Amino acid sequence: MTDIIDRLEFFLADRGIYMLALILFAVGIYGMIACGNYMKKIMCMNIMQVSIIFFFLTFGQKEGGTLPIALENIFSAEAYINPVPHALMLTAIVVSLGTTGVGLALLMKIKDIYGTIEEEEITGKGGK
Repeated sequence: MTDIIDRLEFFLADRGIYMLALILFAVGIYGMIACGNYMKKIMCMNIMQVSIIFFFLTFGQKEGGTLPIALENIFSAEAYINPVPHALMLTAIVVSLGTTGVGLALLMKIKDIYGTIEEEEITGKGGK
C-alpha cells in the first residue's frame, strides 16, 4: 500500500500541474455542454481558456532556470527559461478578453431581443 502511495505522490509532484490543467479544461467542457444559460457558457469558456494558458505556461518553466535577463556570470542558453511561451500567452490573454467582450455584447443583444438568456427558452426545445 505504501508503494502505491509513494507512486501517487511522485506522480502528483512530477505531473500534478498538468492534471490540474486537465481538470480545469474538463470542467469547462462539461459546463459548456451541460449549462443552458448563455452567461454560464461564457464563464465556462473562460475556464477552458485559462486552463490552456496555464498548461502552456508550465511548458515554459525549467528546473533551475533563471529569468531571460543577461547576467554577468551566465553565458549558456540552457540556464535561462524560454520566454516565447510567456509572450504567446500574453497574446492569448488579450484574445481571451476580446472574445469575452464580444460574447458579452452578443449576450446583451440576445437579452434585449428575446428577454432571456436561457437556451431552452430561446430555441424552444425545452419541452415546456
